[in-house]
Amino acid sequence: MRKMFITLAATSALALGACQSPAADKVEDQAEAQADVIDDQADAMPEGPAKEATEAKADAVEAAGEEKANAMDDNGEIAPSEVGKTPPAPGTPPADPAKK
Repeated sequence: MRKMFITLAATSALALGACQSPAADKVEDQAEAQADVIDDQADAMPEGPAKEATEAKADAVEAAGEEKANAMDDNGEIAPSEVGKTPPAPGTPPADPAKK
């Protein structure tokens, strides 16, 4: 199941990879490679809390790399697609639901 999730995540990353700068791609690729090494270490471990902690560490390394790459490309801004709605223009007061 975990391998299927990783494959799905990698496929999604490839589809979205064209949206990132080369520098962000490199950061994300390095994090994924490091996470793969940690995941391989976890695969060699016997079942138990240590293996689960190592797998969690691999997931955290990969997620941190994705976040760093995203931050590089959008300077910390949250894209409308990431929040599900278009933010108001700067300086625009929030909409008053009573006025329609």
